[in-house]
Amino acid sequence: MARVLSGSTARRQLVHTETRSPVEVVLARVVSFVFGAIEVLIVIRFVLLLLGANAATGFVSFIYGLSAIFMAPFNAVLEPTAIAGGGVIEWSALVALAVYALLGWGLIKLIYAITPRRGTETVERVEESEDATTQQ
Repeated sequence: MARVLSGSTARRQLVHTETRSPVEVVLARVVSFVFGAIEVLIVIRFVLLLLGANAATGFVSFIYGLSAIFMAPFNAVLEPTAIAGGGVIEWSALVALAVYALLGWGLIKLIYAITPRRGTETVERVEESEDATTQQ
C-alpha cells in the first residue's frame, strides 16, 4: 500500500493484480476434464471386468451402470473374450478409450484453432481512497 501526502490530506492507493486465463483456455480445460473423467470410468470398468468383479456389489454395479452410457456406441464393435478365473477382456472398451481420447484431443485443437490467443492476461486495478486530514 502506497501513501501519498498531498497538502493536509493523505491518499492511499491499493493495486490489485489478477491473472486471468482466456475463455478458450478454460473451455479446453473443461473439455479435457470431462473426457478424462469418461476415460477413467471406462478404464475402471475394463479392470473390473478383467478381474471378474462381482456385478452384484454396489460399487461395481454403479461403475457398470454409469459407464454403460459411454460404452453404448461401442458394445457391438468387438466381442469380449472370456479368460480364466471368470474375467473378461472387453475389447470394445479399448476402442472406446481410443475414440474418446481422439475426440477430446480434436475438440481441444478445434477450440485453439478457432481462438488462437493462448496467453494469460494480467489486469491491474488501482483503487484510491482519501483519508481524513492528517497532521504533519
